[in-house]
Amino acid sequence: MDYASESLRLHYGWRGKIEVVSRVPLDTQEELSLAYTPGVAEPCLEIQRDLAKSYALTRRSDIVAIVTDGTAVLGLGDIGPEAAMPVMEGKAVLFKELGGVDAVPLCIRSKDVDEIVDTVRLLAGSFGGVNLEDISAPRCFEIERRLKECCDIPIFHDDQHGTAVVVLAALMNAFRYTGKKPAQVSAVINGAGAAGIAVARLLVDYGIADIVLCDSQGAVYKGRDGLNSEKQKISEITNFEIRKGSLADVMAGTDLFIGVSAPGCVTQEMVANMNKDPIVFPMANPTPEIMPDLAKAGGAVVVGTGRSDLPNQINNTLAFPGIFRGTLDAYASEINEQMKIAAAGAIAGYVADGELSEDYIMPSPLSRGVAASVAKAVRDAAEASGVARSEKYGR
Repeated sequence: MDYASESLRLHYGWRGKIEVVSRVPLDTQEELSLAYTPGVAEPCLEIQRDLAKSYALTRRSDIVAIVTDGTAVLGLGDIGPEAAMPVMEGKAVLFKELGGVDAVPLCIRSKDVDEIVDTVRLLAGSFGGVNLEDISAPRCFEIERRLKECCDIPIFHDDQHGTAVVVLAALMNAFRYTGKKPAQVSAVINGAGAAGIAVARLLVDYGIADIVLCDSQGAVYKGRDGLNSEKQKISEITNFEIRKGSLADVMAGTDLFIGVSAPGCVTQEMVANMNKDPIVFPMANPTPEIMPDLAKAGGAVVVGTGRSDLPNQINNTLAFPGIFRGTLDAYASEINEQMKIAAAGAIAGYVADGELSEDYIMPSPLSRGVAASVAKAVRDAAEASGVARSEKYGR
């Protein structure tokens, strides 16, 4: 199938992938008076007396804002907010179909950090959470940080944390299949943007201490000239041996490669120079850093990519619908590291021991039960880590 032309044809026919649907009947004068005026005044006054009641008396507890400025859309780059809308609508479809979460795209006509933060802050009372999407680095880090400081609802940048969760899930099962242990693994991550930095942070929290990040100039290390603030921060918790050099240099003698970078930047020889039976996750889309057949020819024992037409697709769709469902169910104030690791464990656990193989370490993104499993794990982790507010909001 020519996906590009067929998708364009369908989008002209669909004229949008989402719509607003009423949840109440409106066939009689009495029903009108209860759903709207005069009856609606009472729930308004109830919320005025206690803002927490907005979660019980409106759709707020099941609705998320998808916020973008259109500066880092899929593999398309800075195409603008209007051009980003088809992607945001698609994301809303995934939220609803897989997680039972309503989502509203908010495509903001600004690249100014202050304006984006202020826009979301002012609208936060309408939503139970915010999914930041396709905002370029390093601005995405500051936007998320500042929104977490000024908003009382969870803020989650999926390009960072959703990617990190699914990478960790794939890694958990790769470890389960190979018998490798996190504390004994040395890892290289190519790509020190939003996804690469978030993956590194979550892997550190999971117990992988030996990690080297690479950008277009080679290894990121403490004290390297020209690092932006986020690379400086990540250099404090990675590459403790101050390894320097190119990607090929630092990959030699390691156990794990994760790519969130550029197509074709890894060769079969580079994989062959890794330790015996390495795990290789080249996730650049649509063309990976190295194709799976070449990685396996170089000695890789497990290979995962971001592509749906190859085994072991590592896809954010497995993470964010369930993460937000569980977060909303817990009325969590944030999405913390414990919740992310729990989500990864639930995704990994969806593949039974008897199913696990070198070509099957991840469930399909369309497996309908994954989101429910993730949601339960996330809600339990929110309660265990003290960020749940279920009792206050009364779900």
